[in-house]
Parts: sequence; C-alpha cells; structure tokens
Amino acid sequence: MRKSYRVKTENDFQTVFKSGNSVANRAFVVYQLEKPENKHFRVGISVGKKVGHTAVVRNRLKRYIRAVLTENKPLIKPHVDFLVIARPYARNFRWDDVRKNLLHALFLANIIEEIPNKVEEN
Repeated sequence: MRKSYRVKTENDFQTVFKSGNSVANRAFVVYQLEKPENKHFRVGISVGKKVGHTAVVRNRLKRYIRAVLTENKPLIKPHVDFLVIARPYARNFRWDDVRKNLLHALFLANIIEEIPNKVEEN
C-alpha cells in the first residue's frame, strides 16, 4: 500500500481519534472520519505491545492488516480516514482470522458496503 494511503502524522491520528466515530468487535477497533476532500481513503494501523510483546508478532499482524486492505481496496469508501487498532484477542490470528474479523469491523463501521462472499464461506 502506497504512503499516500496512510494516515501518517500524529496530528492526523489525533483528529480521527477525537472527532471520528468508533466501532469494535473482539479483535479490532475502527475509528473513522469522513473527509470529502480526500481523493482516496487513508488508513492508520496501530498494534500495541499488549497485542504482542515482540516486534515480530506486531509486524506480522500489521502486514496481514495491510494485505487485507490492499486486497479489498475497491470496496472501501474513498472519502474517509480511518484507524485500525488491534486488540490483544488478535494476538495469535492467522491470515484467515485477520481477514474475517477485519472485514467484519469495516462492515460495522460502514467503510465497506458488504462482506465479500469468499470470506463468508470460510
């Protein structure tokens, strides 16, 4: 995922935290803020030390999250900034678990209109 698709600065993160709406499931919390001036969506990913004590675990989970977002890029609404925050429940997730739970959280937040069929069947 290119850098233009990322919420990078601390100021942008705080704006989404304070002004945005949040939705959660057991594995992820999603904060979202409508930004009509955006050409495409922007995402920030946060995986804290409570999720995994080693950088290897945290980075693997971040890679999985980025891969799910890249795979479903056409489904994501373009004029939104959102943050994905992993909860400790997601610590030992494999690829399929991350995909299923993240798409569910994005659906609850109305960032995607529907969950793709290939995920529902698994």
